[in-house]
Amino acid sequence: MNMEKPATRIQRKNRETIREAALDVFSQHGFRGATLDQIAQAAGLSKPNLLYYFPSKEAIHVELLSHLMTDWLEPLRAVVPEGEPVEELVDYVVRKLDMAREMPRESRLFANEIVQGAPRILDMITGELRDLVDEKARLIRDWQDQGRIARVDPYHLIFSIWATTQHYADFDIQVRGVLGKDSGDDHFDDARRFLVHMYTAALTP
Repeated sequence: MNMEKPATRIQRKNRETIREAALDVFSQHGFRGATLDQIAQAAGLSKPNLLYYFPSKEAIHVELLSHLMTDWLEPLRAVVPEGEPVEELVDYVVRKLDMAREMPRESRLFANEIVQGAPRILDMITGELRDLVDEKARLIRDWQDQGRIARVDPYHLIFSIWATTQHYADFDIQVRGVLGKDSGDDHFDDARRFLVHMYTAALTP
C-alpha cells in the first residue's frame, strides 16, 4: 500500500512561507500581473525550489483562495436563529469590518479574483457560498415574518454588508487619501460606529 510521507517541519514552513509571499504578490498585482519569479523572490527561495512545492502559479493561487473562502464564510455561518436578529446582523457587520482591518491582503486577493470573473472559485461561489447565503436569507425572512426585523431584501442586505465593510480593505488607498490618513487604522473605529448605527437603524422594526 502506497502512502505519502508526512511533510517535514521544513517542508511545512516553506509551504507557509510561499503562501505568505504569494498573498503579498497576488494582492498587489492580481493573478495576471503576478509572476512565479516575484513570489520566489518574496519568499526568499529559488524558483526551482518554489516549483518543488507548487507546480504552478495557479496552484498557489487556488490553495490561497480555498483557505480564504473558508475564513470568508465563517462570520456569516455565525449568524444563528437563536440570537436577537438585529444584534446578530450588526455583529456580522462588525466581524466583516474586523476582517477588512485584519486581513486586507486576503480581501484584495478575493476582490481581484472576482474582478477577473472568478475563474478559479466560480464553483465555490455558485455552490458553497450561494447555499450559505440562501440559508441566511431564509432566516432573515423568518425573522421578518415574526416582526423581529425590518422588511428589507435579505440578499441585497448581505451584499450591502459586503460592500460597506470590504471597501475599507479593497479601496484602502482611496479611503486614506480622502481622509488624509497616511498611517494607522483608527478610521476603522469611526467606520465601526457609523456602520453599527446605520444597520441598527435600518434593521430595527
